[in-house]
Amino acid sequence: MYKATLIPGDGIGPEVISAATSVIEAAGVDIKWDEKQVGQAAMAKYNNPLPEDTINSIEINRIALKGPTTTEIGKGFRSANISLRQRLNLYANIRPIKTIEGAKTKYRDVDLVIFRENTEDLYMGIEHMIGKDAAESIKIITREASERIASMAFSYAVKEKRKKVTCAHKANIMKLSDGLFLSSVRSVAGKFPDIEYEEVIADGLFMNMVMNPQDYDVLVLPNLYGDLLSEMSAGLVGGLGVVPGVNIGVEAAVFEPTHGTALDIAGQGIANPTAAILCGVMLLRHLGEKDAAERIYNSVSRVIKNGKHVTRDLGGTASTLDMTKAIIDSLPGS
Repeated sequence: MYKATLIPGDGIGPEVISAATSVIEAAGVDIKWDEKQVGQAAMAKYNNPLPEDTINSIEINRIALKGPTTTEIGKGFRSANISLRQRLNLYANIRPIKTIEGAKTKYRDVDLVIFRENTEDLYMGIEHMIGKDAAESIKIITREASERIASMAFSYAVKEKRKKVTCAHKANIMKLSDGLFLSSVRSVAGKFPDIEYEEVIADGLFMNMVMNPQDYDVLVLPNLYGDLLSEMSAGLVGGLGVVPGVNIGVEAAVFEPTHGTALDIAGQGIANPTAAILCGVMLLRHLGEKDAAERIYNSVSRVIKNGKHVTRDLGGTASTLDMTKAIIDSLPGS
């Protein structure tokens, strides 16, 4: 039996995370979940969006499955997601972007992985007002953080037999901060001569990603560009509802779907559980449960390709529970 922290999250989080745990259980993997809270649910219960009890649970279990959490725009408490990543030093955000036949997209054969540095850049939240009519945010890039995200990207490329790593930057404008990120990645690339390496300016990458996403394999970016590219790239394969992700560091890994809390449909039972279930697939691979992970992934793919038991964002009319049941029924041996 494995032990892991379970964070239902806000909005549709509890619905899709419940779907993921049901599928994992149906696949025969025994995980004892320690349920904790983050975000608005934690704020309502503990007056703290990131309770120490939750941090302690993740530190002990080293693995968590987390639903999306709400961050208010321009007011309220600081993003619990960012605080969680910084507290646990979850320095890498990894987003696999892969087409699933049947998902609503005009692209085919997209199969890339984005490695986003997760702890610094403008997302450190160091900002202040200058008088009453100007605001300043401070962008911090360090060699240590840049080299470790690059090392993870190149090591992944070797392990998964990927061919190329692309580094995106704006060192043409931000010559010191992005220049440091670029030189750090370049120094790591030199240690992996068998992996093709290229450098692209971020805005050019965004343009070419829309035109020719098949040109890319593994990408490594600073925090802000990585966030933006991850969201845009999800649109290439059918949207955030079909894209999983993980925030990972040396001591812990937190798997969470990339979509938001979707408060407008929360509690209606119509949320797409695919991203959360695929987060479960990533979690199982992390645990070494490769057979169960592949069986679940293939089952999700079959259900989406069939199109009869999918939620409305995938072109169907199924409820969250109906789609989850169809995925479970499609598992070998079910």
